[in-house]
Amino acid sequence: MSENQVTKTSKKAVAIPKELLGSFIEDAGAGTENISADDMKIPFIRIIQPTSPEVKKKDEKYIEGAQAGHMFNTVTRQTWEDEVIVIPCGYIKKYLEFVPREKGGGFQGELDPNSPEVLGAVRDKGTNKDMMKNGNELVISAQHYCKIRDPESGSWQSAIIDMKSTNLKISRQWNTMIQMQEHTADGKTFKIPSFGVIWRLESDEVSNDKGTWNAWKIGGREGYVDDADLYKSCKELSEMVADGTAQAEADPDLVAPANDGEPIPF
Repeated sequence: MSENQVTKTSKKAVAIPKELLGSFIEDAGAGTENISADDMKIPFIRIIQPTSPEVKKKDEKYIEGAQAGHMFNTVTRQTWEDEVIVIPCGYIKKYLEFVPREKGGGFQGELDPNSPEVLGAVRDKGTNKDMMKNGNELVISAQHYCKIRDPESGSWQSAIIDMKSTNLKISRQWNTMIQMQEHTADGKTFKIPSFGVIWRLESDEVSNDKGTWNAWKIGGREGYVDDADLYKSCKELSEMVADGTAQAEADPDLVAPANDGEPIPF
């Protein structure tokens, strides 16, 4: 599949007027001098499901051309058809409390991983969900902070790929593959920084006796980061995640608990 087939957006791209291209280059970055990381929030990349509002034409969240299995940016609404090219820069695991949907649903807050509520949660064999003593559901969110490539422009933007429920095993697989990356130079072996390697992630249709949905799939390594400026940008994002200054956009699942992205039911 060619790169120009990968992405669709809800709006047509607008070309820079040729007669102003030189001015655009000369004034690159102007007007954003006072915008820092604290003034921006990082969007999520989600996989569209068969019941997601993004595929329902009468829903206000509908994205033209979107289909189940496509990925989309929760802020810009940009979509990718089959795969995304990313550089993993940081990782955070969050423990979230939800009222079960059959009881009305609703996000109740983020929990400390060592709290009695988290440590006392038990897997319900019937629903395959982690339930707390108060009857609420414990949802684990594995959040991968990445740089994601726009296949049309070739630019890289910050984004969060969060994996919940059945995607947690994919997150563990990816983390293991990242952790095992080593290189030997001058007789010494060292671990490669996560943000030094480019990966391909895909969507995969999976099913069990309870239904069919789309999940993440590790497509494999694409190569090493070979641009110094890109490497620096990835390292800066990694440091922001590590020191807690990376600002994430509001998680759609927490603002409006619904099947906006990956499923939690199976």
